[in-house]
Amino acid sequence: MTPDDLRRAEEFLHDKIPLTRAMGVRVVPAPIAFAIEAPVTSNSNHLQTAFGGSINAVATLAAYTFLWLRLRGSDFHVVVRESTIRFVRPICRMISARCEAPSDAELNAFTAALQSKAKARITLRVVVEENGSVAAEFSGEFVATRIARLRPQ
Repeated sequence: MTPDDLRRAEEFLHDKIPLTRAMGVRVVPAPIAFAIEAPVTSNSNHLQTAFGGSINAVATLAAYTFLWLRLRGSDFHVVVRESTIRFVRPICRMISARCEAPSDAELNAFTAALQSKAKARITLRVVVEENGSVAAEFSGEFVATRIARLRPQ
């Protein structure tokens, strides 16, 4: 993953999902591929820690961006079908979410379904951390569908 890939992903999020700009979302390099970050100062609750909805949004965006980068250049829409999150501890400064790469078998099955049926689903897991300590765990089922193109008559 190149710095240009991460920049394009961040621009896409800010353009297509305006809330990400207000949240201060950034797509940054991380030890494994990338992370989605957002400062608590733009996403705080009444206790001055990260708002649970913002943590969930950043985690969802990490998984969404994982698929967006994997499918780049393809004509697919990606949506979240269902998700769960478990909050482990408060976040005080920076929400940082990293999508864990699925197994090769899961990715191959996802890609094969997209090619044969123009629709596929996959479960993605995200770890939300602050200072290397787990703050939340997210799991979501995402669906990708081919964008229908009108044929010239």
